[in-house]
Amino acid sequence: MRAQEVDALLLSYLGEAKVAGQFREVLEYAMAGEGKRVRAVLLLWACELISGQPANVQAETAAVAIEMVHTYSLIHDDLPAMDDDDFRRGRPTCHKAFNEALAILAGDGLLTLAFELLADRVDSPVLAVSLIRTLAKVAGPDGMIAGQVADLLAEKTPVGMAGLRSIHINKTAKMFQCASVMGALCAGATPAEVELLGEFGLKIGLGFQIADDILDISASTEQLGKTAGKDEKAGKSTYPALVGIDQAKQQLHTLTEEAIGLLEAFDSQATPLKQLAQALVTRTK
Repeated sequence: MRAQEVDALLLSYLGEAKVAGQFREVLEYAMAGEGKRVRAVLLLWACELISGQPANVQAETAAVAIEMVHTYSLIHDDLPAMDDDDFRRGRPTCHKAFNEALAILAGDGLLTLAFELLADRVDSPVLAVSLIRTLAKVAGPDGMIAGQVADLLAEKTPVGMAGLRSIHINKTAKMFQCASVMGALCAGATPAEVELLGEFGLKIGLGFQIADDILDISASTEQLGKTAGKDEKAGKSTYPALVGIDQAKQQLHTLTEEAIGLLEAFDSQATPLKQLAQALVTRTK
């Protein structure tokens, strides 16, 4: 249900955005599809955990922004110059549905629109700057882009466990950490609460990527909504490739238990986040 709520928010915000001509169709296509919306939902639940109330408008805006940044990264990641994939979220990728130029521009458009939304729609200037800084740092060359660069350079070149962990943390886990932190900030969390939820997000984000590595070799293209087996074909370092699938599953389980343990201080209020952590372990797509 929360994913559907995020879908509705995305359509609403995108519908109100100023988008030139037929380009709106490209952006709407890019944002639609069977997305899990995990980062946005994590952000909303982190806000609700701290506030004890339904997510506020600031959190909803932040959830839309982080989902736009995530979608931009998928559009660009699927391009022929990068992972070269024809399917995403169960249908043709953006560059296949339209063309490469429009796909690049769609990614650029969503990235910049995300920051415009945070600047325009978060009432508190202090909170707006904090959210923008948090998202920009994690999405930039010290975060997600650093991970993507390292991932590309590591194709057919073994990087070892330390190198692989660094790639996964930067490329994937830091965006989960960002979601938790942004949600906490929207609820007025204390620095200690922000740090704790950030650590929770980092652990489930790393677990999410390990699960992706496992699913790439164990699930079908139909299940994944994207081409299966691409990591192995590209010669990428993955947890199953480095330590075997059983050990990869064990590491995933350990990270999940550690993440859930961080939430014990919140008692039953943390149930949604604990359930999210468990769901990421058992997902099949």
